[in-house]
Amino acid sequence: MADVREVPLLVIGGGPGGYPAALHAADHGLKVTLVDESPQLGGVCLNRGCIPSKALLHTAKIIREAHEMAQYGVTFGQPQIDLAKLRDFVQAKVIGKLTSGIHQLTKGRGVDVVTGRAVFTSPHTVEVTGPVPQTIRFDKCIIATGSVPVIPKPWQINDQRVMDSTAALLLPEIPSKLLVIGGGYIGLELGSVYAALGSRVTVVEALERILFMADKDLVEPLEKRLRAEFEAIYTNTQVIGLEATPDGIAVRLEGSGVPTSLVFDRVLVAVGRRPNSAGLGLEKAGVRVNEKGYIPIDKQRRTNVPHIFAIGDVGEEPALAHKATAEARVAVEVILGEPAEWNPRCIPAVIFTDPEIAWAGLTQMEAEKANIPHEVLSFPWAASGRAVTIARTEGRTKMIVEPETKRILGVGIVGAGAGEMIAEGVLAIEMGAVARDVLESIHPHPTLSETVMEAAELAYGAATHMAKPRKR
Repeated sequence: MADVREVPLLVIGGGPGGYPAALHAADHGLKVTLVDESPQLGGVCLNRGCIPSKALLHTAKIIREAHEMAQYGVTFGQPQIDLAKLRDFVQAKVIGKLTSGIHQLTKGRGVDVVTGRAVFTSPHTVEVTGPVPQTIRFDKCIIATGSVPVIPKPWQINDQRVMDSTAALLLPEIPSKLLVIGGGYIGLELGSVYAALGSRVTVVEALERILFMADKDLVEPLEKRLRAEFEAIYTNTQVIGLEATPDGIAVRLEGSGVPTSLVFDRVLVAVGRRPNSAGLGLEKAGVRVNEKGYIPIDKQRRTNVPHIFAIGDVGEEPALAHKATAEARVAVEVILGEPAEWNPRCIPAVIFTDPEIAWAGLTQMEAEKANIPHEVLSFPWAASGRAVTIARTEGRTKMIVEPETKRILGVGIVGAGAGEMIAEGVLAIEMGAVARDVLESIHPHPTLSETVMEAAELAYGAATHMAKPRKR
């Protein structure tokens, strides 16, 4: 008979929502049990997503920059890629180091970590199948099971040459020709990696442009660069069939002015993710799930069952690791009896291509669609001394502000290091800052961060380094 354990707080899922929730609760004196199917905590983000992809994107960036330095008088030899060593760097030195760090944190905080799959059997119990089967009875529970990549059924042809993002990050090989289905951030990030490593990459996107969720003017510098690096980018194009052949994966396309049939060594399907809510026994706990598989939650991250909470990708969009971590704090504070609720003014998004794209708060596209009065303050990096010194003048920093008050509603950046810069925009929006608050905050020179200050200057007539001052 399985062992039965009583715990005050059970956390299901050890990703960027689950393990911070467990650590935060333990810091405040709660006895926590954390259950995850993998012996390596960190979830998809650390093991099969954000972290390994960024390690590979850094490698791609170094390869690209070494090549580009030739035009400035510094020439390197052709890169020699040891794929096995690169895999080992990502899996052992990056992922291994970070997962080991999380293990030490949970051990140091006294969090009881259980390896196995937890399935609800009632509103207060789960059965854990794994190395040590057991029944856990809990007072409170946080569900943080994340999401998984989706491959639509028509493209499931039972061939390893058709990959999802998880498989692609393992670098099974460097294919001569790679098709990426999906022009979102996952497809473009991984496509950039494989292109730098030597693959001829083709991207197919069903919508009218890539990265449709981002403002067009922020996407344009990236798209120009990718069209030069990739074999092709086809938009308004449907993949209507995949077929495994000895020569590769035969792909049938449908769209205006695109080839109807092509053959690729490998295909990466990057068309989205779905919440990982199936098979958890949620019906036994009485927890509602909507038609898309998400668990509806309130501002305190409670499900319809008051003592069961859900955070991260399984709860609601957007599927972002930093959102899950922030939600973890809210859920734990509510459990501790504090007056907490989920009410951020903005959640930043970053696309880690080269150049990077980052935004926070209201986008220009959203403002126009909702007829929200707004003013766009756009500062081109061609006028940035720092951008000129690093030969990255394709960038742009812009603010969306209220016309009368100049309160900052949104910030968008495209350019080298945009992801590192967007936090200033997040802080400004959360603090209810106006453009003058930013322009009167002295920014160091010469830095790319000055472009945020100079964009703010445009709200009051002119930016110092803009060639043509705006009229008042």
